[in-house]
Amino acid sequence: MAQAPRRYHSPQQDSARWNDFPLRDGDIVISSPAKSGTTWVQMMCALLIFQTPDLPKPLSVLSPWLDQLFTPREKMYAQLAEQEHRRILKTHVPLDGLPLDPRVSYIVVARHPLDRALSMYHQAAGIRAEWLHAFRSGPDTESSSPSSLTLPPVREWLLKWCQPGSSDGWEQDVAAAELHHPLDAWKRRAQPNIRLLHYDDLCTDLAGQMAELAGWLGITVDGALWPELVKAATFEEMKGRAQWLAPDTEVLTDPVEFFREGRSGAGRDLLTEDDLDSYQKRVGALAPQPFLDWLHRDPQADGGGASALG
Repeated sequence: MAQAPRRYHSPQQDSARWNDFPLRDGDIVISSPAKSGTTWVQMMCALLIFQTPDLPKPLSVLSPWLDQLFTPREKMYAQLAEQEHRRILKTHVPLDGLPLDPRVSYIVVARHPLDRALSMYHQAAGIRAEWLHAFRSGPDTESSSPSSLTLPPVREWLLKWCQPGSSDGWEQDVAAAELHHPLDAWKRRAQPNIRLLHYDDLCTDLAGQMAELAGWLGITVDGALWPELVKAATFEEMKGRAQWLAPDTEVLTDPVEFFREGRSGAGRDLLTEDDLDSYQKRVGALAPQPFLDWLHRDPQADGGGASALG
């Protein structure tokens, strides 16, 4: 008997929404930790499906976040039922929290954890105060005034990755909780309907990665269209269309800042050698070395230091 999916529940999302959702043959589910390249891969899939840079609707409408709680469940289900094109579903839930259907293609995107943490830091600074309160309290909680967010210094934020949590439970440890998502996908990567992508591969070879993704999804694209589609998936082009492509534009103070920089290696540049040694010791105790070698590839050594998407 298959093991029941683990439930992931927070004020923002509830993986239980997947339990009764009617999946279709050909659905694409994009699962990744926030700021790992989710929006980037959503855009790539949308470009492959519609085969035009001029998407018919905003990306977050074409590819909604199914388990986000600020859209009522019935409304989300109804919107997706109306879609006649091949559906692209977004989630930040790991694969062990999803119903894995052999008819569905699951894409997991991983990124160096320190780069992802830095990107999360900057995004947290750009969320409207009233939404910060909602994220902390849940959609049904009443309050007379919204919360504001005071972020710690960025190095202190990143050092959370280098230190064990105060509880033995993996959910209470920043490094253990964040490594769980890509590590779970790594263990499943041989399954034919699961594809594990690395952010730095998208940085260094966007055209090649898009072509491989199209082949894996069984999508044929006219060769004459490729330059236009690849260009539409670049950082500069997506940032220029931030109002149409950024997720949750009502939440962000400036959607353009969602595409702030996305440079690989930026998180590591802010830490000392001793900090990085502590980080390596911490994650080395949590995951097998072949996985960590894959996750921590050096973008500078691979020629991939250019900006991409967060």
